[in-house]
This record gives sequence, C-alpha cells and structure tokens, in this order.
Amino acid sequence: MRFAAIADVHGNYLALEAVLADIRAEGISDIVNLGDMASGPLDARRTMDVLMALDAVHVLGNHDRYLIDRPPKKMGSWDRPAHAQLEQRHLDWLRAVPKTAVFRDQVFLCHATPSHDEAYWLETVLPDGTVRMSSLDAIEERAHEITQSLILCAHTHLARAVRLRDGRLIVNPGSVGSPGYRDTHPFPHVIEAGTPDARYAILEFADGAWRFTFRHVPYDHEVMAALARRNGQAELAHALATGWIG
Repeated sequence: MRFAAIADVHGNYLALEAVLADIRAEGISDIVNLGDMASGPLDARRTMDVLMALDAVHVLGNHDRYLIDRPPKKMGSWDRPAHAQLEQRHLDWLRAVPKTAVFRDQVFLCHATPSHDEAYWLETVLPDGTVRMSSLDAIEERAHEITQSLILCAHTHLARAVRLRDGRLIVNPGSVGSPGYRDTHPFPHVIEAGTPDARYAILEFADGAWRFTFRHVPYDHEVMAALARRNGQAELAHALATGWIG
C-alpha cells in the first residue's frame, strides 16, 4: 500500500495544485485529506472545487466545521472571508464529510485528535508560548482506543512522526497551504515551518512496516502572499512568503 496524505490547505489553491502535481509525478493515485480545506483569506471556492473533484478520503477539520456550524457573524477572520466565497454546494459537501475515518482498514484518520478537532496531539503549548513535543505518555493516551497500525493527524501544520511503544506510528504530514500562524489557545503562541514550501507526506506499507516520506514542494508562493496582503492579512502574507510569522 502506498498513498499520499495532505492537510491544512486553507484555501491555498496554488500550493494544492503543486502538491497534487507532485503526487501524480510520484505515481500515486490514492490520497487522504485531513481537513481544514478552505478557511483563509485566499481562494476558498477554487480550492474546494479542486478538493471536491478528487477521488480521495476526506475528514473534517475544525475550520471546516466553523464554516457549517455557525452564522458568518460569529466566524473568525479566516472563516468569514472563505464562507463568503463558497456556494451552497460547497457547504453541503462539507456537511457530509466525517470527523474521522479509516482508510483501507489499516489507517486511522483525524484532523487534530480522535475526540477533539481543536486539540494539539503531538505538540504541547507551554504558558510562555513555547511549543514543544508532547510527552509520549500523553500522545499514547489519546491513541489508546485506536487499533490501526498507522494514525494520521494534522492541525498544527508541523510535519512530524512519532512511533508509539507498541509499534504504531502517528504521522502529521504538515500543511499544504499555510506554513505559519498565530493562535491564542491554550496560550498565545506561533507556529512556523521555516520555509514557504507546500508540504505533504507519502506513506507506504512494505516488509511488514510503515515507512513515511515528508515532501516539501516549491510553488509560486509570492502570488498567494500578495493575495493575502490584498485581503488585509499582512502577517499571513509574510508567512506565505517566508515560512515565518515575522
């Protein structure tokens, strides 16, 4: 089994198109998408059209949920502009996307953690804003009811893999379209990938074990940075252009 995992596109259709081209060049036809597809001040409609046309397994991210579980006036600064671009068909499609899924009986898919779409799993934020790896005990506690040998999560936009003591593997493929962001929960912090490349992961089961490859794909990130800047998101524009918040 060999497939690609994408996540956290956040309306960045140019990054998505670059990743899909790279996946095709690798000869891979199976794709799973771990959510947070449209929200962001970029091009939500075009992104959703591409994702909806994919023959892929999708799960719902927290920002996808925000687009369908509340009125626009209660949406955040990334969700409200995305919602304004989307048509009813996009929203209806999102309503049918599950929160978790199992791919080919062997791979568990979720956006953040199995039970919560906003919680960090492989990372922990300290009160001073430091972001570090979670303890192995804490990571394993969230995985205790999962029987699949490979677990895929996303949400933090950071590519990372953790091998559990029982041999199971958890992989976050990183973000396709958003290499940096600022958040206030559970404490104010920033996430920075360090380059503007689009990211995804290739997973392969061979010789009785899972193998993973993190892919960084260059694309015309300056175009998307300029779009974010025109839409009043200077900090996101800087992240798209550099991989750093500032």
